[in-house]
Amino acid sequence: MPMQSLDYQVVERAIEWQAAGRTVWFCTVLSTFGSSPREPGSLMVATSEGEHVGSLSGGCVEEDFLARLAAGEYELSAAIVRYGAQDDDPESSPIRLPCGGILEVLVERMFATPENQAHLEQVKEALSGEKTGQEDLARHIRLTDGKCWLDAIEPTGPRVVRQKGDEVAKVRVGPVAKLILAGYSTVAAACANFAISLGYQVVLCDPREEVARNLDLPEGAEFIAQLPSLYIASPGACTPSTAVVAATHDPRIDDLAMMEAVKTSAGYIGVMGSRRTTRLRAERLRRTGGLSEAEIERIHMPIGLDLGSKTPAEIALAIVADIVRVRRGRALADL
Repeated sequence: MPMQSLDYQVVERAIEWQAAGRTVWFCTVLSTFGSSPREPGSLMVATSEGEHVGSLSGGCVEEDFLARLAAGEYELSAAIVRYGAQDDDPESSPIRLPCGGILEVLVERMFATPENQAHLEQVKEALSGEKTGQEDLARHIRLTDGKCWLDAIEPTGPRVVRQKGDEVAKVRVGPVAKLILAGYSTVAAACANFAISLGYQVVLCDPREEVARNLDLPEGAEFIAQLPSLYIASPGACTPSTAVVAATHDPRIDDLAMMEAVKTSAGYIGVMGSRRTTRLRAERLRRTGGLSEAEIERIHMPIGLDLGSKTPAEIALAIVADIVRVRRGRALADL
């Protein structure tokens, strides 16, 4: 079963409270400036009795929000509250964040109506990742009256889109990001460590018996004793939120993984190797794999940002950083 994110748990609890006829306050981090432990798009849900699931920053912000909620604030269908903003900001809270940070939160008051329950069920389904080939969706919230709906969204880009003055905020919702590591190596193990710390679901596939005997993966990473290409080709293995990385230097594993990955909707596909190795691999993929130029263009090779990396950990850092860059829709020229 796919790993469920904290945001999935937030929506699941909101649905339970709504089913019991309770009004909930559904909170979304819209933007952060400076120090903040929760990224834009992160969720929290609360009731007027002080129950809550999820977080906005991991501390005083939640305490302040719950206290103000208990005092009868947030009666509008949708409101924006700022933490760490200037004193003359009428929508700001007196709470100050570390390092001068600013946090902007959208608060939606959701009565227990069939429409709200149906909307949250759709959000839950989008976050579950259980549909084969499921893509991210955009949750639109109209700030004037709290009306919300789901629509299609481009495969990559920021989690929240809202310009100052816009009446509608757009929040990306989709399954937890996933990293498929095609074959084990010290670089793959380091990639797994970074990805787990970023909240990714990590799956490493390798059919070699000697690998299974000496495997060293972080807690939370899943190991499948199977040829990576077979797993990649299996229904539901790859979605636009999936990255496929081959870092073994074994063309029998790496090439087959690339040949299958380009047939999927995976949002990031990459393979490790020098520039010379990359040229030879591209030729093999054309000749033996029958890949088109468009399919080869989808493959990041050599993989990762050019950081001058030398050690396995440095190479893994460059790889995972590039995965995040692509997932957030940032061009190399923008870095």
